[in-house]
Amino acid sequence: MRQLYHLPISPACRKVRLVLAEKSVVFDLIEERDWERRHEFLALNPAGEVPVLIEEDGSVISGGTPICEYLEEASPDVKLLPGNPVDRAETRRLVDWFDRKFAVEVSDGLIFEKVTRRFLGASEGGGAPDMTVVRAALHNLRYHLDYISYLMEERRWLSGEEMTLADVTAAAHLSCLDYVGDVPWTQFPGAKDWYVRIKSRPTFRQILADYVPGMPPTKLYANLDF
Repeated sequence: MRQLYHLPISPACRKVRLVLAEKSVVFDLIEERDWERRHEFLALNPAGEVPVLIEEDGSVISGGTPICEYLEEASPDVKLLPGNPVDRAETRRLVDWFDRKFAVEVSDGLIFEKVTRRFLGASEGGGAPDMTVVRAALHNLRYHLDYISYLMEERRWLSGEEMTLADVTAAAHLSCLDYVGDVPWTQFPGAKDWYVRIKSRPTFRQILADYVPGMPPTKLYANLDF
């Protein structure tokens, strides 16, 4: 069976998990704390980062974007990229927006400070979160939620009338922040309505079942009516 090396609170890993689920691809999850730099894992991906997908024939595909592009070609029955070139470009623009801009301005900092630090030793940068980083990320988050709300004024989904990889990518990032209770959904009803729709999909149930030992999710994390 296919295997996916992942971390539960990782936007890139969650994106791949959601794509696999949308395409009804069966796989086993293997948690990999990539900061431990295991030799066996480095042999799979010299970059030492999750996600890594091992196909049934032993093929190794590393990285969130390469895996999703691979799955779009290898499992084409369910399409997450539009057929029209202009629509496809818009989808890819938004995927890049969240995987690059949103990550740098919001999710990378919040996830490291609030989640990853808990599992690191003092010599590795563990300890209490840097609240300067946290406050800056939370400030930036509001700008991005406002942008999602703006997009929802004219569209059903982020890049158009159909759900695409753009929605999966954005939801992967925001679900990680939702786990730790950092998303002010009530202040951004347009963004909340969009998230409710994607959160209610059967493929999202695996994400809502995630549990980080010693760090339970917020009360409303798995609630579809929040």
